[in-house]
Amino acid sequence: MEEIGKLQLWEGNRQRNLSDLFHIEGDGAATPEKLTIQVLGDVHKVRRIGAGMSAGEVIIYRDAGIHLGEEMRGGRITVGGSADSWTGAMMKDGVIEVKGNAGDYVGAAYRGSVKGMRGGTIIIHGNAGNELGLFMRKGLIKVQGSVGQFAGMHMKNGTILVRGNSEGRAGAEMTGGKIVVCGNVPSVLPTFSIDSVKPKVKINGEEATGPFYLFIGDVTEEGEGKLYISQASNPHLKFHEQYL
Repeated sequence: MEEIGKLQLWEGNRQRNLSDLFHIEGDGAATPEKLTIQVLGDVHKVRRIGAGMSAGEVIIYRDAGIHLGEEMRGGRITVGGSADSWTGAMMKDGVIEVKGNAGDYVGAAYRGSVKGMRGGTIIIHGNAGNELGLFMRKGLIKVQGSVGQFAGMHMKNGTILVRGNSEGRAGAEMTGGKIVVCGNVPSVLPTFSIDSVKPKVKINGEEATGPFYLFIGDVTEEGEGKLYISQASNPHLKFHEQYL
């Protein structure tokens, strides 16, 4: 515990020891693979919790700050409340589960990078913001609620499942991967072409019951991404059926 307490972090423009800001308890006998860190109290302003972690488990009982689990390589993070923006940014492996909502750029690439989420699983039980899965290359993102605009933008591979609604522009400039929206979408980008109507979609061993319109795109990128949109939740898209 003494070693953990000496870890350095920034408070404003000053570096502090972790023990200066948090009360730390534990025996420290667990191996990294079996180590569990429980975070109590309000840490919604604390950045980069679990960044780069490769094993073990972090349990946060309330809200978490931005860059939670960025570049994560293994292990598990569970958030009892909500998480801020950049959750799981550029993660490679592991599991992040957020019981509440998440901000923008979940599983996304940093600005100037084209390497978004490259593996692992992110589960959001509430809603998520804009540009979910930006430049996603591999892995799974599941959102039980709704998402903002540009979900799966520049997506190359992997799977995004949205049980709720999308604010639009899903899959913009995607070249591969799969996006499934079970709720309402305002429209489908004109750079996607309708392929068929599917009764259901399989997502990593899980099924989403349709029927779903299947669109292929983004043609501006010569993409072969798959965008599944609920037929029942989107009667305004029925006109696409004439092109089947």
